[in-house]
Amino acid sequence: MLDRTIAPGFNAINDINLIKPQHKQLDNGCNIYSFNSGGQDLVRIEWIFGNLRFDTAKPLLNMAVNALVTEGTKNFTGAQIADRVDYYGAFLQADYGFDQSQVTLFSLNKHLPQTLPVVFDVLTEAIFPQKEVDTYVRNQQQKLQVSLQKNDIVARRQFNKAVHGDTIYGYAATAEDYRQLQREDMLAHYNQMYQPSNCTLIIAGKIEPDIFDLICSTFEAWQNHTEPADLSQPAATPAAERFYYLEKPEALQSALRLGAPSVTRAHKDFPALQVLNTVLGGYFGSRLMANIREDKGYTYGIGSGVSSLKNAGTFFIASEVGADVARAAMTEIEKEITLLKTDLIPDEEVNLVRNYMLGSLLGSLENVFSHADKFKNLYFSGLGYDYYERYVHVIKTVSATELKYIAEQYWDFTQFYKVIAGKY
Repeated sequence: MLDRTIAPGFNAINDINLIKPQHKQLDNGCNIYSFNSGGQDLVRIEWIFGNLRFDTAKPLLNMAVNALVTEGTKNFTGAQIADRVDYYGAFLQADYGFDQSQVTLFSLNKHLPQTLPVVFDVLTEAIFPQKEVDTYVRNQQQKLQVSLQKNDIVARRQFNKAVHGDTIYGYAATAEDYRQLQREDMLAHYNQMYQPSNCTLIIAGKIEPDIFDLICSTFEAWQNHTEPADLSQPAATPAAERFYYLEKPEALQSALRLGAPSVTRAHKDFPALQVLNTVLGGYFGSRLMANIREDKGYTYGIGSGVSSLKNAGTFFIASEVGADVARAAMTEIEKEITLLKTDLIPDEEVNLVRNYMLGSLLGSLENVFSHADKFKNLYFSGLGYDYYERYVHVIKTVSATELKYIAEQYWDFTQFYKVIAGKY
């Protein structure tokens, strides 16, 4: 009979085995990486483009062009594009990120002869119909108006602006920015950005040779424009002011966001910093959750993170707490930061976090798409697969003394940017 008083045993995770891609570069400069695995005749194809240089005079172009790229071409309306894709049970979407934008197609292999030409048309013949531009501007202005009523969004916008200045990472859209969007600017931006020399094509799924050849032959005809994509970005100048109180007298809750510029994934300390962050606020059993949610009851949730972008890293803590306990919550956050700088983390807690992080990493590799996603983290950070070997090694071996040193090096609460939106 099963004895439920005895916890089940577990085995340590020794290695993370990642699927590595095959690489081919087309004559037009487009790099193709393919991950061939899986029993179903299904593929995910991603066309990923580096965003053009951020321009404070026209700050929305990267975002708006990506949002509207599937809304009409010289040959099809947006509705016709959607209908053609839906007819074959496929899925097409455009996604915007700070560093890259992408167009993604999920399709059954047998329907690629019909679905790939639709994507080719989107990437070469988009026209950004004025009606769609006007609708986009109107909708985004309405969404912005609603968003600015939410304290957490207001706090995040101010925090990003303070930390990252006049860069894409620090930019906060205004209604006027949307009003200034011009179709002609979008077309010029599209022609410079959406070209094969600025594209990384990543294929994941069951990729038979004929499928790979079909994809290559379809996009070999894709031609570059005369003007290359300008992927340079302005350097960030963090604000001198480090405390921001955005008062809302009627607020029942206050949004807290605090942190500082940090290292990126390419830095040698990044894996250890991730371990330390997990202890502080990176999972449900973290110290911030145990203190501010479970013990004090100030919030339903609080967390911390270390984000790694192409040109910047950020450490942040975020929560919404009762307006009457905002000061007390800030005091407790400072207390938890200080403890990590002065006291060694108990071995039992370090081991718990080790198992959590290794289990999460292993659990994130559930299918071939997940392996492709891990590759993207490496590729766009300029790293090789040995990064994950080092990452796993650090998780398994980093000591409490080393974590204390990392906290001392990177977390100075007096120098954190602190934003409170609500009452304080």
